[in-house]
Amino acid sequence: MSYYAPTEEHEMLRETARAVADEKIAPRAAETDETEEFPSDVYKSLVAADLHAVHVPEEYGGAGADALATVIVIEEVARACAASSLIPAVNKLGTVPLMLSASEELKQRYLPPVARGEAMFSYALSEADAGSDAAAMKTRAELDGDHYVLNGTKMWITNAGVSDYYTVMAVTAPGEGARGISAFVVEKSDEGVSFGPKEKKLGIKGSPTRQVILENVRIPASRMIGEPGTGFKTALATLDHTRITIAAQALGIAQGALDYALGYVKERKQFGKPIGDFQGLQFMLADMAMKLEAARQLTYHAAAKSELAMHGQPQKDLTFLSSAAKCAASDAAMEITTDAVQLLGGYGYTREFPVERMMRDAKITQIYEGTNQIQRVVMARQLLK
Repeated sequence: MSYYAPTEEHEMLRETARAVADEKIAPRAAETDETEEFPSDVYKSLVAADLHAVHVPEEYGGAGADALATVIVIEEVARACAASSLIPAVNKLGTVPLMLSASEELKQRYLPPVARGEAMFSYALSEADAGSDAAAMKTRAELDGDHYVLNGTKMWITNAGVSDYYTVMAVTAPGEGARGISAFVVEKSDEGVSFGPKEKKLGIKGSPTRQVILENVRIPASRMIGEPGTGFKTALATLDHTRITIAAQALGIAQGALDYALGYVKERKQFGKPIGDFQGLQFMLADMAMKLEAARQLTYHAAAKSELAMHGQPQKDLTFLSSAAKCAASDAAMEITTDAVQLLGGYGYTREFPVERMMRDAKITQIYEGTNQIQRVVMARQLLK
């Protein structure tokens, strides 16, 4: 039998990513959280190591990494800094719609700059009144000759203002619901594109989250991704692949917290011995590690399915597995980071130690790219089909 495990190449990639994360990213993580500034030096370090968008296929100048390799990179970056892990994760989220549905012309135009590290790519689906019910969006794209004119406001857009390119979902056929939505590439430099103020958030503070405001943005019709009316279908198909990157982020945050807690309980002495000698704490650590490993195996399994699906082999259980991985890993990350804070006691509650940041960062993984309540709806629908 072939071993059911990552290859040697995957493990070498992990070592590379961990070295960059330990050397360039971890030392900046607390400051990034404190200042709430996008860490452009971290972006440059990721580009220099070619870890900023590993998923872009080789024919567009990318590393051509498979879905599991992408998961490993995101996981290792998130272990050091969750906000920084949104660089490779969101570059994938923004570009997967093109990889799935765009014309060759659009792919040739927009994927190479991302692969070269000259531009980042964000994804604009949600709106203030269209979150979990994304098909209720109000952003319009009206055909005018050989152009579309876009009007509307997108909400909660990760890396908005920093990214040069945006996959934007907009209504092209009002009254047709999900079937009336199309996808477009919008550039930051297009006239009429602006951004709301940065949201003040609980965590992932080094990654700006802003509204993307579209006021009579006129773009060539050739910038539509796929056929008219297929945008929502593309959006959902994209999430089947990218929920796995959120699972990866959750794994990394949880691993960082567990590693820190393990180091701490070996050193911290009370009642004349290291607190790691107390069975009550040992059981906590065992549960943390067990939950993390279970979530990791589920995530890697989902990544393997994602890779097959990207290469034209439909996987009927991909939707279930990607939702399950995202949900399980993010729930585990919240539990593990909360326990890590507990294991550090009063120190865990202070900013002198990284686990409180990890706990704050973990929370968003239960919310974005579909809340965990929505993931359970998705899973149940798949089971009852």
